[in-house]
Amino acid sequence: MKHLPKHLQPRWRYLAVAVETWPDAELDRRAFQRELWYAAQNLLGDTGSADADVRLLRFSHADGSGHAIVRVRRGHTDEARAAIACIDAVDGHEVGLRVAGTSGTVRACEEKYIRGPAEPSDQRHVVFDNADRHAVARGTRVDVRTDGAFVGATDLDFR
Repeated sequence: MKHLPKHLQPRWRYLAVAVETWPDAELDRRAFQRELWYAAQNLLGDTGSADADVRLLRFSHADGSGHAIVRVRRGHTDEARAAIACIDAVDGHEVGLRVAGTSGTVRACEEKYIRGPAEPSDQRHVVFDNADRHAVARGTRVDVRTDGAFVGATDLDFR
């Protein structure tokens, strides 16, 4: 089978997506792709989601933060960004997604918007709500484990 001429080949755009969850959440690529497809289909409909052809190319997640690269047809980036904004949970884990930027190639997307390894996290014991509790710190953000859940805080909450 012959390839299509260059002027007839589909053009793609690549979205860099920052992923943030609670420290105990474990996300996998398949679940994230499924939520991406469902969000696009629910928001854009069957024909709209087929036109946008939203697909997950790369996914990485560990210790509550990660990144993804999403491929979308050129001209449909706004619809894809809207579909990504509709995702609030993956496999029952709450998730925060932010589109860091758009690029014309995967390599440029990685170099511009995905900067090195994820932010390091460290374990702490803090006094929160008049009790000694376990916490996970990432930069200035601190996630404190309370009775079976996490509470978001900052360093300023402990001084």
